[in-house]
Amino acid sequence: MAADVPPQYLWTLTDEPGDPHPLRAFLRSLPRPPRLLAFGECMHEEEALPQLRNQFFRYLAEFEGYRSVALETHCIADNLVNNFVVRGVGSLDMVMRDGFSHGFGDSPANRQLVEWMRAYNSERDESECLRFYGFDAPVEMTGGESPRVIITALFSLLEEHVNPELMPCRKQVIDTLVGDDERWANAEAAFEPSLSVGTSTDAMRLRLLIDDLTALLYSESPHLVSRLTEEDWWRARLYARTAAGLMRYHAAVADDSDQRVPRLLGLRDELMASNLAAIAERERPRGPTLVFAHNRHLQKYKSHWVFNGQDIEWWSAGAIVDVQLGEEYAFLASALGVAKHHEINEPAPKTFEAFLSEALPGHVTICAADSLVRAFTETGHTPKLRAETSSNLSYFSLDPRYLDRTEGVVFLKEVKAGRLW
Repeated sequence: MAADVPPQYLWTLTDEPGDPHPLRAFLRSLPRPPRLLAFGECMHEEEALPQLRNQFFRYLAEFEGYRSVALETHCIADNLVNNFVVRGVGSLDMVMRDGFSHGFGDSPANRQLVEWMRAYNSERDESECLRFYGFDAPVEMTGGESPRVIITALFSLLEEHVNPELMPCRKQVIDTLVGDDERWANAEAAFEPSLSVGTSTDAMRLRLLIDDLTALLYSESPHLVSRLTEEDWWRARLYARTAAGLMRYHAAVADDSDQRVPRLLGLRDELMASNLAAIAERERPRGPTLVFAHNRHLQKYKSHWVFNGQDIEWWSAGAIVDVQLGEEYAFLASALGVAKHHEINEPAPKTFEAFLSEALPGHVTICAADSLVRAFTETGHTPKLRAETSSNLSYFSLDPRYLDRTEGVVFLKEVKAGRLW
């Protein structure tokens, strides 16, 4: 197969100084420069992948005009990280503890990214600074958080700048309807829908209030835009869509139908997609954005997952964003050959990863996906989906059936306990 893949469509990353970066050739192979370049990881908790992301982002920021990075982390708490990398507010320890969700603040590579961004920005005017975004919904696998903080933030911003007679209620009403925060974060509701408060009378009233507050936000937008900073106007709209999305999620937690799990997964990805589209629009005058998350969130096709005996499918955030941005959204998936510390051994013959392991010369190679499709077609190879599992339950092999919905593949031949080579 190696001879059948045109070398101009294979770009190898090396550690030799002065070598051209493989992303340069890959970006120039695309029909147009993307506004969002999405780099997907095939598993979480493997430091080699965010380390590679850091290398990519440094090159993109320094040589390709990228001015922001967006990670699979809490879309509200990200403000702590952004304030630190742009303005030096707070401490590195604080933002790593409180500015990341899903345990990603413990990642050494994420810490290195934040440190590097702060150092890069410290020598520049704020208008030229790199921005940090989280684009994930405020939910975990076991459910969503209390809506109090987000709804209160939206309410307080409006209360400060809008005629009080236009406000749909007093703040005390929100506090009363939210009640005890613990009832929203009840992990047992993930397994027993009847324990969720998402369809309670209080929750339904909160959803209506969020709708009223959002309508007020946009009906008063000419006044608000004249009074608020660009940052505050961005945050206000973020609060509105996140509050609505979180309440939809809580309502779905209370669903006891067979579609409960796919609905929850779909709602999370829909909010991710809304955030990514908003980031792309905000950053349009400044430059493109590198997006980093699991392949399953960034791919342009439906996700499939066998969970508790049920074959589940839902549209990924990348598929939703692709509808909105078209060629301005590019997906660069990752695939992995060997990671013995995750119990991922040599790929079985005739699998996609086996073909890549035999064909590609270096430790890390970027491949144009359409060239792989042509090579498979011309040689009559039909690569199989890798069936091996991993001790890392977040690992999913790349499905070769969807290469035509992917711009490129980053293949890591082998990683050893967080090292690229």
